[in-house]
Amino acid sequence: MKNILLLVFSLLYLNSHAQNYNIGMEVTKSDLETNTYAKDSTASAVVIYDYGNAYFDKQTFWLKFEKKQKIKILTKDGLNKGEHIVRLYKSKNSKEGISNITATTYNLENGSIVKTRLSKDAIFKEENENYTDVKFVMPNIKVGSVVVFSYTTSSEFIRKFQPWYFQGDVPVLYSEYNTSVPGNYEYNIKLVGTIPLSSENQEIDYNCIDLGRNGNANCAVTQYVMRDIPAYKEEDFTTTPMNYLSRIEYELSVVRGFDGSVDKITKSWEDVDGEMKADNDFGRQLGKKGLVKNILPQSITSISDALEKAKAIHQFVLDNYKWNEKYELYDADVKDIVKDKIGNAAEINLLLENLLSREGFEVYPILLSTRANGLATRVYPVITDFNYLILKTTIADKDYFLDATDPYLSFGELPFRCLNQYGRLFDFKYASYWEDIKVQKFSTRQYRVQLALNEDNKLAGTVDSRISGYPSHNKKRLYNENPSQYTDRVKDSYKYATVENHEVKTSLKNDYEFKETSQITFEEDFVGDKIFFNPFVIKFFEDNPFKLQERTYPIDFGYKDIYTFTMEVDLKDQLKVEEMPKPVSMALPNKTGSLLFNVSEKNGKLAVYFKIKFDKAIYGAEYYEALKRFMSKVIEIQNNSVVVLQKL
Repeated sequence: MKNILLLVFSLLYLNSHAQNYNIGMEVTKSDLETNTYAKDSTASAVVIYDYGNAYFDKQTFWLKFEKKQKIKILTKDGLNKGEHIVRLYKSKNSKEGISNITATTYNLENGSIVKTRLSKDAIFKEENENYTDVKFVMPNIKVGSVVVFSYTTSSEFIRKFQPWYFQGDVPVLYSEYNTSVPGNYEYNIKLVGTIPLSSENQEIDYNCIDLGRNGNANCAVTQYVMRDIPAYKEEDFTTTPMNYLSRIEYELSVVRGFDGSVDKITKSWEDVDGEMKADNDFGRQLGKKGLVKNILPQSITSISDALEKAKAIHQFVLDNYKWNEKYELYDADVKDIVKDKIGNAAEINLLLENLLSREGFEVYPILLSTRANGLATRVYPVITDFNYLILKTTIADKDYFLDATDPYLSFGELPFRCLNQYGRLFDFKYASYWEDIKVQKFSTRQYRVQLALNEDNKLAGTVDSRISGYPSHNKKRLYNENPSQYTDRVKDSYKYATVENHEVKTSLKNDYEFKETSQITFEEDFVGDKIFFNPFVIKFFEDNPFKLQERTYPIDFGYKDIYTFTMEVDLKDQLKVEEMPKPVSMALPNKTGSLLFNVSEKNGKLAVYFKIKFDKAIYGAEYYEALKRFMSKVIEIQNNSVVVLQKL
């Protein structure tokens, strides 16, 4: 009975704790007295109530949108929630409007609730050619305040129905979005993000639009609700937040007129394929063999091995044509780059397609969206989602993705910006289809350290490093652009050792590997007849990149990765091992990664082995806690491993 009563009391306490904030626009004393948010102790503010309502005005047929929000300010950093911006778009013939702006700040003073209302002179407008920003700043806002505001916008631009963001940079307790869409309009509706809806209710509002003799329409009325939404806090190893912020988006698909006409706005991929084939910036730029006639030297065209010829053509483009660091997917002309020797990414890769096609290779263009641009919509065709063009060819039954914008990438490697899961491959003989953009090879970082006691009673020796794949690109770039500055960086990177000599052993910019050797001397001295040293002269991670209490979006490395560190200390007859760290073995769930650390002594040599392996390029949010623990162990091993050697 005692345990039952304790359980009931606990449940009542939790329920009352959850009710400290009043879900609604009314501000209570409890809202003002509660100054924490238990689920996120780092939150600077919390949105208590977020309400939206979008519908078509019965008289003007414009889209109306009502917005209401209540926010609690928890820390000084949360004071920025007192400034609000509403962007209103405009064109030559129309512009969006705003009305009914109301806002109030609530504070608790001497036990009483004090209201401060927004004055009209605190509302500002900033004009732009394409939009107007309407700004208002909450009055008398301070830590502990609760602010409420509301407004209504109207828009003639109905191609994109009003989107709704459930998630933002602070937690949200309750978010509700109501929509009313006449049967005249069909929208493709997309729920973005990994957080599920708490509820979704639909019904029909009959004759919601009545134009008399001109006709009437029913409306689809929907209510979307999401509760207890964590803040989106950006962290390393991700793409743009727009890939993962929980929200609802709309794309107009079909417009049905009261006269019976039907206007199909969103096309099928079959329609798009036909349009892209005839497009001057895309389809008409492919296979222009006459335009690239006599460009390749005979030394390349005479190569008999298909793979070697393809590599030579790729290298020819890299050597003779420069990327202007622009994408400009829809403004490409192969003729211009042939003449000017410089062009955007689409022009360079279309030139490569033409040269390969002329030499008999089957090459297909792929449109993709870069990591910073967000994931392209897969549910229905939205060509404007794409902002980059790459190529795919198959040689001896092996597929290669090609890009000729970066001289530091080897044949078959794509720039890191392109590693955004998938793209749309266009095959004009048959049909376009989605192509997964995956890096099959592991990128690697390998360090091999060999040490022995020198004449000055210090541990000294060599560090050989071999970096392959994506981590090598920036190293090659830094070294080739400024070798002496790169060497200085290498010397500075050793915190517990001095670099006596440094040599880079990679000669070509686009070698798959970057190799270098350093001669080092440990700075630690013997204390008496003992030396205490941390073997990790090179650290893969300085600190744990995963620090959030909760992460709702994937961990996207872009590629699979292996880190390896080995050290061998020749003890000879001079040293013996007195103390060494214990071995560690750890794995990520479902065998998706592993950590091995071992220190041993055998045949007069001390051996250190450390390996980190990530078997996935992208880990779902459900792996976050495991990855955080995994990386904590990596940091602990690197920072706290001590070997004690005694001089004989």
